[in-house]
Amino acid sequence: MRILRFLQRYPLVTATLAVGLAVAVLLLAGQEPVARWMGSVYSLAVAAKVSVGMVRDVLHGHWGIDILAVTAIVATVAVGEYGASLIICLMLTGGGALEDFAERRATRELSALLDRVPGTAHLCRPDGSLAEVPVGDVAVGDEVLLRPSEVLAVDGILLSEAADFDESSLTGEPLPVAHWAGDPVVSGVLNGNVAVRIRATAAAADSQYARIVALVREAAASRAPVVRLADRYAVPFTLFAYLLGGLGWWISGDPARFAEVLVVATPCPLLIAAPVAFMGGMSRAAKRGIIVKNGGTLERLARVRTAAFDKTGTLTHGTPQLIEVRVAPGIADRFDADALLRLAASAEQYSSHVVAASVMRAAAARGLGLVPASVASEEATNGVHAVFDPATVLVGLPAGTASGPPGADPPSTRLDVRVGKRRWIGQHCRGMAEYPLGEGEMAVYLAVSGEFAGVLVMSDVLREDAAPTLARLDRLGVTRRLMLTGDAAGTANHIARRVGLTEVRADLLPQDKVREIAHAAGPVMMVGDGVNDAPVLAAADVGVAMGAKGATAASESADVVIMTDDISKAALAVEIGQRTVRVALESI
Repeated sequence: MRILRFLQRYPLVTATLAVGLAVAVLLLAGQEPVARWMGSVYSLAVAAKVSVGMVRDVLHGHWGIDILAVTAIVATVAVGEYGASLIICLMLTGGGALEDFAERRATRELSALLDRVPGTAHLCRPDGSLAEVPVGDVAVGDEVLLRPSEVLAVDGILLSEAADFDESSLTGEPLPVAHWAGDPVVSGVLNGNVAVRIRATAAAADSQYARIVALVREAAASRAPVVRLADRYAVPFTLFAYLLGGLGWWISGDPARFAEVLVVATPCPLLIAAPVAFMGGMSRAAKRGIIVKNGGTLERLARVRTAAFDKTGTLTHGTPQLIEVRVAPGIADRFDADALLRLAASAEQYSSHVVAASVMRAAAARGLGLVPASVASEEATNGVHAVFDPATVLVGLPAGTASGPPGADPPSTRLDVRVGKRRWIGQHCRGMAEYPLGEGEMAVYLAVSGEFAGVLVMSDVLREDAAPTLARLDRLGVTRRLMLTGDAAGTANHIARRVGLTEVRADLLPQDKVREIAHAAGPVMMVGDGVNDAPVLAAADVGVAMGAKGATAASESADVVIMTDDISKAALAVEIGQRTVRVALESI
């Protein structure tokens, strides 16, 4: 059946095989003149068909290897070798069919993403009814029903109690991933066996899956420089074949020598090798959750010798984690560490700050339930004020912690508190003290009913695979590795020592990062994740965006987008690039 489908898809190959079989039968039947006539006419017809496209390419400035094959067909027919002309026809038509077939197989992971793009969504109306609407009509805040085995069209928040999603097309993770009510769910995931409700947090055009599809379409339409280089071989190779064939004809006096050289010189593998190798490399990368935007990027990845990394969200997770709860001595008889953390998390549930989410996760990890507040307000960038009967709780940076409830008269005494290298000017709070912090740590201060209660020590945790990734890059020949970060030098050096980086550039603005990349020697790969990394990702020879949690701007300006929260994929991308170029050049 597979052979039959192949023949149906490629009718010119089928016709060539049929004519060849007919010629063989005629020869066995003693009908050599008829066989000669059939083989010659068919071969010239194939040559004419190929010549039409060849002439069109030449008019557009592209000289391909087809001119050699067409000349070989005409030459073999002219000297009466119609059998050889049929073989060249089979090479020519079969080579194109094999290229198309191999490209389809090589890009099936890429095309699978495109084939799964949902066109409609089930919108939940306020009256409880369902309406099937185009995905473009789903707005932020709309509630949609995702039926079993359907692909989610928009990013959203899970409203149902629990759900299992197949995320393999996005992340490469083969097992279903469990999500609970309130969890964010990205578009492109495949629902399990139970219908669930999702509240849209982005329109379909702005969702994760739409960005992936745009990247894939860009990747599928690309063509690597090495492929164009293979095409350039056509002109000198063809001229050499003509010269050698003509020399053989002149020395022997037999025109058949010219035809024989052209038959041997028809190089179908040269036409197939490079495109298939690059499409295969892009497909392999996509299957592992790495979107390579074009084939040229694979070639640049193979030549990378310098790798630069952002720190926050790239070498580290980018989300602070609780290291320690330090209870102030004055209230240690009333609150222990867990009680203090519970109060802090209960107040932080009313904040949208990234640190607030980390505090709540730490409380949940210890099994501490949150208490609802009767009154709560957030002072932007400083902290949260919440009233829990009978306590009033302030959580945040020193300026917010010490300011007191809204409307209260500020105390007259002021205190300077250092967090890292920055100075926060805070108003006095009874018993407030400065706590020493280690490198890479930050403090969240807590006050209860106007009295200093303690400190939550937070730290941005290093990725477990950061150091192994850098070691793997070293084995791949990426001999220079450095950190480019806007963070303070102390924190940056602390992280650099832990991952084995010896070159650190700290306190950098986005334009400073661009300047550092411009001065770096050799092909440079830059790995980052945030909006501030977008300029340097665009400036690098190869920009790699951590796209799972990164900014859209970073993904759009990068050449490679890693769809999972896994920095080791940066080294895997280099490895795939090196193998792809090696296979392409060996084949050529």
